[in-house]
Amino acid sequence: MRVRRALAGAILLAAPSVLCFATDPGARKGTAPREPLGLVPVAFPKDNPYSPEKAELGRLLYFDPRLSADNSVSCATCHSPRHAFTDGAPVSTGIRGQKGGRSAPTVINRAFSLAQFWDGRAASLEEQAKGPMANPIEMGHTLEGVAERLRGIAGYRALFAKVYGAGDVNIDQAAKAIATFERTVLSGNSPYDRYKNGDKKTMTPNQVRGMAVFFDKAKCDSCHEGVNFTLNAYANIGVGTDKPEPDTGRYAVTKDPADWGAFKTPTLREIEHTAPYMHDEEVVDFYDKGGIANRNLDPKIKQLHLTAQEKSDLVAFLRALSGEGWQNIRAPEKFPE
Repeated sequence: MRVRRALAGAILLAAPSVLCFATDPGARKGTAPREPLGLVPVAFPKDNPYSPEKAELGRLLYFDPRLSADNSVSCATCHSPRHAFTDGAPVSTGIRGQKGGRSAPTVINRAFSLAQFWDGRAASLEEQAKGPMANPIEMGHTLEGVAERLRGIAGYRALFAKVYGAGDVNIDQAAKAIATFERTVLSGNSPYDRYKNGDKKTMTPNQVRGMAVFFDKAKCDSCHEGVNFTLNAYANIGVGTDKPEPDTGRYAVTKDPADWGAFKTPTLREIEHTAPYMHDEEVVDFYDKGGIANRNLDPKIKQLHLTAQEKSDLVAFLRALSGEGWQNIRAPEKFPE
């Protein structure tokens, strides 16, 4: 049975099974941030190893609105620390107030994702970083235009030379720096992680009951498993399929009819903070009723018949997945000139 993609905020959660990432031993040189409890080591790509200087350059670029055509929109506009690295809006807003078609997914723990975007159209964080820059309704620039603008800023030229050596600034270098920074945006050491590590006082009785609902009755871990509570797969749970012109999701990328209406299953870590969709009681009710019926509904989506107490306990358990790490990230006080 093929697993497809669950849209903007699926509810199911998962046991911390081991994720298999082939980490290059040389890719973590420098002082890479230690992952919080409950996570596995971040795998930095062989062609984009970690360094603190590159991560700091990426942080500057991530928050700098000058990467957009009109200097008004940065990566952080739609993925802000204030909103758990989303924007808290139904759809994102780009340059000149233009509205996108989807809610911004969180950057938190994106290091553990495979393909990026809700439809998986970018194979890596590096490729994802370039997408919004050239999207006419997001940052509205061109990739060469972004590189040219950065080359015109002396402070950035010096920082790029420090990280990459002599030579012209290019867009691939900028994307690698942003991706390196994003791989440091992590959440772990949640009450659930500490509970699983032996501290049984970190979860409340209703959270413990909710954990049993999650894994045993609702079987949420059939899609939301692993340390990041996602299979990194795609599923059709029915979100938006009842609209006159539904978002086709993964199908737009693959043209495979089996992917119609399927979206990437998101992490459940920090789900209580990633409003407005699927982050509280709403998500439990949605799955309890069996999603929204449509021609391609994932066969695992069925009515759960949860009691009011089980729903309350399940929501409590989801809140036990909120951890720490990302809260320490701040926007720069000033940018290179």
